[in-house]
Amino acid sequence: MQVSSLNEVKIYSLSCGKSLPEWLSDRKKRALQKKDVDVRRRIELIQDFEMPTVCTTIKVSKDGQYILATGTYKPRVRCYDTYQLSLKFERCLDSEVVTFEILSDDYSKIVFLHNDRYIEFHSQSGFYYKTRIPKFGRDFSYHYPSCDLYFVGASSEVYRLNLEQGRYLNPLQTDAAENNVCDINAAHGLFATGTIEGRVECWDPRVRKRVGVLDCALNSVTADSDINSLPTISALKFNGALTMAVGTSTGQVLLYDLRSDKPLLVKDHQYGLPIKSVHFQNSLDLVLSSDSRIVKMWNRNSGKIFTSLEPEHDLNDVCLYPNSGMLLTANEAPKMGIYYIPVLGPAPRWCSFLDNLTEELEENPESTVYDDYKFVTKKDLENLGLTHLIGSPFLRAYMHGFFMDIRLYHKVKLMVNPFAYEEYRKDRIRQKIEETRAQRVQLKKLPKVNKELALKLIEEEEEKQKSTLKKKAKSLPNILTDDRFKVMFENPDFQVDEESEEFRLLNPLVSRISEKRKKHLRLLEQRELQAKSEEEEEPEGKPSDAESSESSDDEKAWVEEVRKQRRLLQQEERAKRQEQLKEDQQTVLKPQFYEIKAGEEFRSFKESATKQKLMNKTLEDRLKLEAKHGTLNVSDTAVGSKQLTFTLKRSEQQKKQQEAEKLHRQERKKLRRSAGHLRSRPRRGRPFH
Repeated sequence: MQVSSLNEVKIYSLSCGKSLPEWLSDRKKRALQKKDVDVRRRIELIQDFEMPTVCTTIKVSKDGQYILATGTYKPRVRCYDTYQLSLKFERCLDSEVVTFEILSDDYSKIVFLHNDRYIEFHSQSGFYYKTRIPKFGRDFSYHYPSCDLYFVGASSEVYRLNLEQGRYLNPLQTDAAENNVCDINAAHGLFATGTIEGRVECWDPRVRKRVGVLDCALNSVTADSDINSLPTISALKFNGALTMAVGTSTGQVLLYDLRSDKPLLVKDHQYGLPIKSVHFQNSLDLVLSSDSRIVKMWNRNSGKIFTSLEPEHDLNDVCLYPNSGMLLTANEAPKMGIYYIPVLGPAPRWCSFLDNLTEELEENPESTVYDDYKFVTKKDLENLGLTHLIGSPFLRAYMHGFFMDIRLYHKVKLMVNPFAYEEYRKDRIRQKIEETRAQRVQLKKLPKVNKELALKLIEEEEEKQKSTLKKKAKSLPNILTDDRFKVMFENPDFQVDEESEEFRLLNPLVSRISEKRKKHLRLLEQRELQAKSEEEEEPEGKPSDAESSESSDDEKAWVEEVRKQRRLLQQEERAKRQEQLKEDQQTVLKPQFYEIKAGEEFRSFKESATKQKLMNKTLEDRLKLEAKHGTLNVSDTAVGSKQLTFTLKRSEQQKKQQEAEKLHRQERKKLRRSAGHLRSRPRRGRPFH
């Protein structure tokens, strides 16, 4: 039994597996079941549920007891009794069957439409009557109130055969050149036929007049659809009194309300293949539409995909077992498909054990693996030396790696590591020896990594066990037995560094406690060595009771230990600083060059450093600094608010200009003083008048 899942919907394929030929004797079949695992594990729900070559159509009787299927070659019909889970009868026919209809509740009245224009009637005992229609037929429907058979085919006429009178009635004349499918509404008897021009014509059988025409070809074309030819009607199905589903030859399904000429929903299969059949599942409001490649189940209100089923072989017909989650398919293969979908409904009454079987499978899920293929990553290919096969048919890309044939993988691995089998054999022998040793008296075995931590946890666990014996309390899980912390005692990367500063400050008494544990560790190692060498005499050591009887350190000792650790850390830091100074003295400093941005002037490194420091300070510190230099003045006003007065800094150019102006003023003052001094002095030589 094969299980597939899409959108978290489980689909169980009950027909997969090897099939045994009919001519094999029972003894050979039993021998094959003993030898072949696939034959032994297969589920044969119905015995001989297959055709010699191809199955074309499949239907279930109204009472649900019989499953009828037609196929080739030779053309035949087979009837299976579900109560007996076996074949009831088989009848060979003269020509291939296009479609058939079960008129009674059981298999007692069947009508076959052949591909050579013959209509064949069968009763419970076998063949009953045969007649012909004027043109090749493609589909027919039975109108129960009037006992009329309506035949459509390669003609514009719809032929009517009345089974009560036993004669043909006047045909219905349609506007189409040919008709492909037809159906009759069980609620009000409306007859609908799908034409080759992509229209659906609806007729009233009571007055034999056309009451409406739907242009489905025009409505099936959407913005996303790529259509190269005119869509024709390939499937037609009524549901209730007002709903009708129409399938086209280009892969669209249209849902109509008979009160409107516009479709409620258009669902595209995206394969471009003709729709073979359409079914309704009313409990979940689903529509099951199928083409030759896939069966899609989608919500009829929103069009959202529910799940899909893609068989190995092409589909010819699909039948939904009434009031259940079972799906029957007619394939282009000898085997007919049986699928069980628990979400759609329960298993039929005659195979109710499927519910229990699927429930057990869901309780014990298994990972999907390919038996004949090995999944390898790119790193595995590099180790095997097979990177040159990437892109060849030997490797099939999948997710983050590749699938390769398991036989090729074993051959290459044997060539790369010829001693792999010997290593495997040694590992198996070691495992067997460990299993036998487990039956002996067990000694405390400590892990290779973090032995002291493991010993501490073991001691704490023993103390807890002693306390739980006195007090009934719930015991907490141990870290040593917990798989989540298993790596901490196996991977050396998780080794606790006892020389680190954090460990020494957080664990001031680690030296004293570690001494006790180291003694205990030595004792355990001696015992392990003694067990391995199987010596007779036991090494004398200090008993654990004497160790546990030692008094713990008091508070004063703890404080002294902390101070000692701090002094040691300070000495180590001083030693590191001295070494760093020696290295700095020995190193020769080289000049460093800095690039100045365009438009900037270089003043000094100190100024840039002070500016950088000023930028790193907070706004409060900067305001205080500016108030100290006098560029900012903060004062309180009468209202209670603050008043800030800023003095803008002058640029270098402004400072130079001010200095020049100041010099100019000083020179002018000197000139004025000198001019006044000259006027006050008298002239020499001539008297002054």
